[in-house]
Amino acid sequence: MAPENKPNFMGVDYGSKLAGTTAAAMVENEQLHVWQSARGQDADEFLLKLIQDKRPNTVFIDAPLTLPKVYSQLPYTSGADFFYRTCDREVQAMSPMFIGGLTARAIKLRTILSEQGIALLETYPSQLAHVLLPDEKGYKKDLATLPVIAQLLQDQIRPISFAQPPQDWHQFDALLAWYSGYRHHSGEAILYGDAQEGRIIV
Repeated sequence: MAPENKPNFMGVDYGSKLAGTTAAAMVENEQLHVWQSARGQDADEFLLKLIQDKRPNTVFIDAPLTLPKVYSQLPYTSGADFFYRTCDREVQAMSPMFIGGLTARAIKLRTILSEQGIALLETYPSQLAHVLLPDEKGYKKDLATLPVIAQLLQDQIRPISFAQPPQDWHQFDALLAWYSGYRHHSGEAILYGDAQEGRIIV
């Protein structure tokens, strides 16, 4: 594949607005780079500026981008699921309603980027970790295990190499979000959920 035809995409681990826990990963010059917001910095401004600087065609983000389908169906019925989408239940993710502020920010971000011709798609790094590393119990539990688990991921994505090792689990999840994008473009991704309600790409 010629370099100009390679898919140009970014992976994002999306965190609280001012916590310094939003990280993004993208390939530049055949290496996978990671950027992270600083504590106290507006994560949405950081991410928008980064996306506008790097100009990916697609961003794979660890955040709900839709609501349970009951909210688009009137009248409501008491037997409907008001908390979870099908994809949330399939990967055991948190309810978009429980993390409502983050969900609203992510949907707003998708709308802004859509107006700029950039697609925002939903992924879930924890599920990819479960798929790729089913025997690895240290994921997100002990920072001391991060170098070992990061090396397992590095081995999976060769010949692309990390520009620098991930320094925390947010950066590692951004790398996983990027790898979900890679799997999607390679036709290897697993799709969870209902196309009408919202899908998670892993």
